Amino acid sequence: MKIQLTNAFLFFFLIISSSLTAQQSQVLPKVNPEEAGMSSNRLAYLDSIAIAAIKDQQVPGLVALVARNGKIVYHKAFGTANAKGELLDFNSIFRIASQTKAITSTAVMMLWERGEFQLDDPISKYIPEFENEQVLDSLLPDGTYTTKPATRPITIRHLLTHTSGLGYGEIDGDPRFKQIYSDAEVTDLFTTDGIQIEESVKKLAKLPLHHNPGEKFTYSEGLDVLGYFVEIISGKPLDKFFKTEIFEPLKMQNTYFYLPKEKRDQLVSVQTKNEGNWVDFPTTFYDPDYPKKGKMTFFSGGAGLSSTPVDYAQFLQMYLNKGTLNGHRLLSRTTVDFILSNQIGNIWKGKGSYHGLAFSVVDDLGAAKGGKGSPRTFEWGGYFNTQYFADPEENLIGIIMKQTQKVSGDETSWKFRNIVFSSIDD
Repeated sequence: MKIQLTNAFLFFFLIISSSLTAQQSQVLPKVNPEEAGMSSNRLAYLDSIAIAAIKDQQVPGLVALVARNGKIVYHKAFGTANAKGELLDFNSIFRIASQTKAITSTAVMMLWERGEFQLDDPISKYIPEFENEQVLDSLLPDGTYTTKPATRPITIRHLLTHTSGLGYGEIDGDPRFKQIYSDAEVTDLFTTDGIQIEESVKKLAKLPLHHNPGEKFTYSEGLDVLGYFVEIISGKPLDKFFKTEIFEPLKMQNTYFYLPKEKRDQLVSVQTKNEGNWVDFPTTFYDPDYPKKGKMTFFSGGAGLSSTPVDYAQFLQMYLNKGTLNGHRLLSRTTVDFILSNQIGNIWKGKGSYHGLAFSVVDDLGAAKGGKGSPRTFEWGGYFNTQYFADPEENLIGIIMKQTQKVSGDETSWKFRNIVFSSIDD
């Protein structure tokens, strides 16, 4: 049971919360930072930025984790989990939204390793509704639109790299696609309604593309398509495939599409600010009570999971270990190297990073700018304000999880990353 706070004791409990001991059984042991080549004194700056961010109302609370050489050197919780003032702790579960994408991509590549398909196969070979794709030409005032034929089919590689031309509905950068996806009742993020991912993907397949496949990077629902694709290839529902093939081998004991009853009170509320106070975020195009209510039938490969920093660190450590953890090999060393290679050519040229088959990856230019890690550091984040990075050269992981929406001024992510890399001391 979480502890309920009053404003008078908030600062005191920020410090107490940060010193709690994790109760979860985990693969990665916790050690003193110096045993893993990290500085305790420098990592203590993370306490300072967390306390200051909560005091300045940048965030209501956060949980942060740092691991080096397969060992946890920093894992602390600060602040509150909901508008009631209950404390965050190490058992707190966060909606990780787009951090789901790397797990779905991993599932795809596990099946690829088994010879089930080729990456440049058209997705229409497996989901026929994607045949004869069209690119949007113009959206008319009455909501109808004109299209032109796509120059090439969408491939599995396009879907993994967000170069398919698909959009993202409500969170799409192009308002035309917000309307088109809404009119077609495509589900963005997740839903508590009683539908399955197959239904939403087949609606999506009938809609126009932003551009020809392979031409540009457009963040999309392509990983939802691939979640359904994993179900087709494996013959298992996506939640079952994840559980048996990824979560159980990696001992990810708190990662789910839908939380079991005994863990629902561990879910952190999505919060926003109203007249200077933190309040629970209202229902908009999604229900913030997901994943603890509803029909529990929709498994979004792009945004559906909830997890903890420890669980996600174990997933990332598998990648740093070249595909293995806890005596289980999920991917080969060569496949991990392939996943972290540039799969989009010059599309992000000059940005300081490229996209592989599961992550954004820092390149030489990005590393030279400072604060981003070594070349081939891989990273991503989630819609509800979660972020992670993993540096293969330094064997270093950083994860920071919060749950906020429609809040500006949060500087914890870049400060966290800067301090973590500056704490290397070997």
